[in-house]
Amino acid sequence: MSGPLEGLRVVDFSRVLAGPFCGRTLQDLGATVIKIEPPRGDVSRLAAPINANGITGYYAQQNAGKRNISIDLNKPGAREIAHRLCDQADILVENFRPGTLSPFGFDYASLRARNPRLIYVSISGYGQGGPWRGRMAYAPTVQAEAGFTHHLLRHFGDNLKAPQTDALSHADVYAGMQATIAVLAALQQRARTGEGQHIDVAMAATLMAINEHAHMDLNGLDPGDDPAILGATDGSFFTGPNGERFLTAISLVNAITFNWFAAAMRRPDLLDEPRFRTSALRRANLAQLQDVVQKWIWSFPDMATVDAQFDEAKIAIGEVRSMEHLADSEWAGYWEATCRVPDRQGGEYRLPGRPWKFSGSDLPPMGAPSLQGEQNVEICRELGFTDAEIEGMQQDGSLVGNFTAQMIAMVMAENARKQARWAAANEQDGEGA
Repeated sequence: MSGPLEGLRVVDFSRVLAGPFCGRTLQDLGATVIKIEPPRGDVSRLAAPINANGITGYYAQQNAGKRNISIDLNKPGAREIAHRLCDQADILVENFRPGTLSPFGFDYASLRARNPRLIYVSISGYGQGGPWRGRMAYAPTVQAEAGFTHHLLRHFGDNLKAPQTDALSHADVYAGMQATIAVLAALQQRARTGEGQHIDVAMAATLMAINEHAHMDLNGLDPGDDPAILGATDGSFFTGPNGERFLTAISLVNAITFNWFAAAMRRPDLLDEPRFRTSALRRANLAQLQDVVQKWIWSFPDMATVDAQFDEAKIAIGEVRSMEHLADSEWAGYWEATCRVPDRQGGEYRLPGRPWKFSGSDLPPMGAPSLQGEQNVEICRELGFTDAEIEGMQQDGSLVGNFTAQMIAMVMAENARKQARWAAANEQDGEGA
């Protein structure tokens, strides 16, 4: 058996997260992905902690297994390389600011004329047209523009010591996921029509689409004192019998779900308790109500028993785990939830595995992350270039080697010189004192 997308060829022009996530997902499903990297490299190669060879953990997580060619599109030879790749490709992924690839001849219209079957997916902050077309877009800024951050601030309210955005790049990851879904749909349509198409994915529209509470804001709905029943509501944190920290998926405040807690605890008297009779009263006296529940939790010997009691009342709970804690769990072993890839310096990275299991397909193993330009010669030969032509393109800068590693080495050397100067200056100051 083989991966569902085996035989499909993807050209990945993208960088950082949204596009690389789409490309990685297609590769996980069996497609062959060639990443085209600019001379200065993908900026994620510089994500801390930096690896001297340019393969950081961040880069490896989104690009492990992709073949890599690094070219300078300002050079005619590089454009010829990229055109030959696109002529053979089924899918192209890019997440530049709209219009970036047009001057080089790699916009959809130009490539469609050469390869009508090409499925070309563009991921940007606000779409390929419209008034915000040219705006720079990163996950935190798009999340701010698209109501995501506003929802977070409103949700936590006074519990936040200072306004904060989310720690994760939801706009990038969800846009990459929606791009993958759209590509799969376009492949199905191409199977019927024989024609590819251009897919425009906007991070802002993606965040609106995945916000399960958007209907509240868009329609001015006010739940009053009751928090929402569904979604990431005002779940409470508790401490288990042996010190475990966990939270409940539903709210103690909501008029409906409060009844579920009372049922789980066999405490119908709480429904008539003066401090807890209404949602407003429960919110005002939430700390006292949480204390009642906490003492009940401590009456059980272990978390398994606590979980069973909550489950009986249809209340889901989840222990607060670190990623490492989850990865070492019995469930993670069963699911094969992590994999290991080399860091290309004698060590390895432990990365998330695949989120799916197919009964009729074998997913390919996760490959090693490539150095910048590592497969330059190999890919060019496959495209029909002679060794003399390849050497010429290396000399004229069409093909670029591992410039990122060179840049890291220069920065590290300069930092070492600065540290030495500062140390010498401090030593002299000490002697003068």
